[in-house]
Amino acid sequence: MKFVDSARIVVKAGDGGNGCVSFRREKYVPKGGPDGGDGGRGGHVYLRANSQLATLLDFRYKKNYEALRGVHGQGSKKAGKTGKDIVINVPCGTLVKNSVSGEVICDLVEDGEEFLLARGGDGGRGNPHFTTSTRQAPRYAEPGGKGEELKVDLELKLMADVGLVGFPNAGKSTLISVLSAARPKIADYPFTTLVPNLGIVQYGEYKSFVMADIPGIIEGAAEGKGLGIQFLRHIERTKVLAVLVSGDGEDLVGEYRLLLGEMERFDPALLQKPRIIVVTKMDVVDEAFSLPDFEDDVPLIPVSSITRSGLEELRNALWNTINPSIP
Repeated sequence: MKFVDSARIVVKAGDGGNGCVSFRREKYVPKGGPDGGDGGRGGHVYLRANSQLATLLDFRYKKNYEALRGVHGQGSKKAGKTGKDIVINVPCGTLVKNSVSGEVICDLVEDGEEFLLARGGDGGRGNPHFTTSTRQAPRYAEPGGKGEELKVDLELKLMADVGLVGFPNAGKSTLISVLSAARPKIADYPFTTLVPNLGIVQYGEYKSFVMADIPGIIEGAAEGKGLGIQFLRHIERTKVLAVLVSGDGEDLVGEYRLLLGEMERFDPALLQKPRIIVVTKMDVVDEAFSLPDFEDDVPLIPVSSITRSGLEELRNALWNTINPSIP
């Protein structure tokens, strides 16, 4: 399945049905009064979060959504039927913005959560509503109201407990593959990961948490270089960040500071999240290697996805940070 995390769609709620101009015409009632029915309301457009969806791919092919209009009123005070509502299903974690103003309209997080995106037009009133003491036979009825129409941007932000952040080839994909059942593409060249990957990490017998691996960040990612800016939003919802630096790098502290800088430029709130420094590829460092002083009061855990060293300590640290009150 192709991963798509942004789309633009146009929605149009149904117009209301027109009210009816009608008068009673019965054999023994030669001057019957007005009996025009009201028009039906136009259909609403709803958005609904659906946990069975994982991408916005469908919206690349279908971009316009329109609800049905209300039925016009009829004689004998018969009201028109309400136009059928439509429900647009989106993945959990979808942020919805007005395409024109950029204003956030809603943020659908929980499975089954609904939002009324466009309201259908009201049905017009039939001519009985316009009788007065001096006007007993009004030949006027109200037209139906227009349904709301708007253009919106959909942005998917993955729902994960842990976000893996690091440079290309820092070992993020390998780490998520050994901690979970996720099977991302792994190779020894930059940008092997082109889309985010989610993995469920088992902890103990009955507990688990969700980990997200995003494409590697490079210097200037917050300004759009590389793939980072396209996917940094997927770590905005995470509870904890695991910042990976490769043990075979030349300047581990410098890489770590650069990563923090890119996250801060993208969204300063990212640096307020709990984080853990993970030094990867400990199986390839030479014997003289020693962990540097990152001068940051956060946990520091060296690991090797190949030899599995440090993985249990990392799993425990992540769980305790996500769920500090659950043993």
